[in-house]
Amino acid sequence: MEAAWVNILMLILILALIWVWKKFNSLWLTPKRLEKILREQGLRGSPYRFKVGDTKETLKMQMQAMSKPMNLFSNDIGPRVSPYDHYIVNKHGKNSFIWNGQKPRVTLTDPELIKDVFNKIYDFGKPNMGPNIRSLIPGLAMHEGEKWSMHRKIINPAFNLEK
Repeated sequence: MEAAWVNILMLILILALIWVWKKFNSLWLTPKRLEKILREQGLRGSPYRFKVGDTKETLKMQMQAMSKPMNLFSNDIGPRVSPYDHYIVNKHGKNSFIWNGQKPRVTLTDPELIKDVFNKIYDFGKPNMGPNIRSLIPGLAMHEGEKWSMHRKIINPAFNLEK
């Protein structure tokens, strides 16, 4: 009878260790591995912070930007609409990344890289969003299949350097 309890406790301990390892892997090892891969590809960005990433800084800068009045005679709305993205692009360059929790978000502004992303639709997955958000944010980033292909043909001239 006592051997059965020992076996049950060992099984519970093993399951708990597996759960702890999976959590550690998803919360620390995977983001650090992704950060290393992004840096090897030449992208720069802020280092990964456990669990929250850059969320605190993003919210802090957003609140600061909204607390100040906007200059009505300026067309520079980047620092007002998305201050943290503006800060990161100025600090780390036009091709950089930030952290949304445990997931990196890559910012690309080079037309050739954007063209590569749009052409490799099966390598770069679309964001998984609910139907409410999909109806609020229509556009090329949300379309797939035939609808994506049609919209891609419409915007294709914008990626030609001659134009």
